[in-house]
Amino acid sequence: MKPTVFSNARIIDPSRGIDEIGSVIVEEGTITAAGASALNQGAPEGARIVHCHGKVVVPGLVDGRVFVGEPGAEHRETIASASHAAAAGGVTSIVMMPDTNPVIDDVALVEFVLRTARDTAVVNVYPAAAITKHLAGSEMTEFGLLREAGAVAFTDGHHTIANPLVMRRALTYARDFGAVIAQETQDADLAGSGVMNEGLYASWLGLSGIPREAETIPLERDLMLARLTRGAYHAAKISTDMSAKAILRAKNEGANVTAGVSINHLSLNDNDVGEYRTFFKLSPPLRAEEDRLATIEALREGVIDIIVSSHDPQDVDTKRLPFADAADGAIGLETLLAAALRLHHNGEVPLFRLIEALSTTPARIFGLPGGSLAPGAPADLVLIDLDAPWVVSEADIRSRSKNTCFEGARLQGKVLQTLVAGRTVFEA
Repeated sequence: MKPTVFSNARIIDPSRGIDEIGSVIVEEGTITAAGASALNQGAPEGARIVHCHGKVVVPGLVDGRVFVGEPGAEHRETIASASHAAAAGGVTSIVMMPDTNPVIDDVALVEFVLRTARDTAVVNVYPAAAITKHLAGSEMTEFGLLREAGAVAFTDGHHTIANPLVMRRALTYARDFGAVIAQETQDADLAGSGVMNEGLYASWLGLSGIPREAETIPLERDLMLARLTRGAYHAAKISTDMSAKAILRAKNEGANVTAGVSINHLSLNDNDVGEYRTFFKLSPPLRAEEDRLATIEALREGVIDIIVSSHDPQDVDTKRLPFADAADGAIGLETLLAAALRLHHNGEVPLFRLIEALSTTPARIFGLPGGSLAPGAPADLVLIDLDAPWVVSEADIRSRSKNTCFEGARLQGKVLQTLVAGRTVFEA
């Protein structure tokens, strides 16, 4: 690979607290210099010069919650197709959920994901292993062997572990192996047959509602267990003001907890369901506007640590159904950054904080390389035009599934180039 120099760029690197005009120098897959100081360094011999004209260079995004169909549902998404969608969205590393068929609950499946990613993916793919076998919530998996095989975290994906003793043991074992437990919380009994946020709009549509407490009650239990065990707990996807306040209390009490929020819940509310639009049927459901604004504030203040796409491909057979019967989930890898930049353009969240939540912090939480432009770091980076307008079109979506919440949306901020280990994997 030829050395590459990104010159005259606005460089944002939360890992070093940098937001300045400078250059980024990439050699042999590694960043050798980045920042204003690099302006004084000569370009390496034979280097390719990219004149950025003030465009923004940031560490490649790290998406901590990505569902992929392979193995078992390759018609919805493969590891390869997900990686190309990620590259187009500026995502250079994904943490892949274990909700596959078969479930990623043994060493052979972890090795399968890593081998397939090595052979077919253009971005870094890191498997998360199941906490319990078959995601059934009872018998725990072999944490030590899975961790050694390459699992970067443990989660039951869409499933919430109902048994508090199983969760206590999981947090304890994960602590001993230096791993994080990532849990999506929803009380199945309290949620019942609900299909959208409980409220006036659900009543108007004649749909069963899911109360906010269905998320917060199991979350409060998990936070108590995290304090008890001193394990690393990550609330994978919170969506309410009550949940954000619970996370803040736990952090103030010294618990080792972090939290994520999906870009969908930062961007949309339950009114977007409109007239039974199934692409907006998500889990947790889109909440009221007050909750959306509360999660934005929690993100800005650092109570919520990271933003995820919660990329969850579904096909026509599972989405083109009556609202109550349609599957939950939306794709999001390609729109993650641009949708998040709405918060920057609206003045709701500073750009530096957004990049931190999209890149540096998730890399730290899951112990991944990347998330930094420091010299010696892998050259996973993204060149962005913050002001470029574009419209989300189904014809342009690289994912095998097209169930996006942002179809037809006008977004501002476009990825111009994505590098993984110094190789260009996407260029507009």
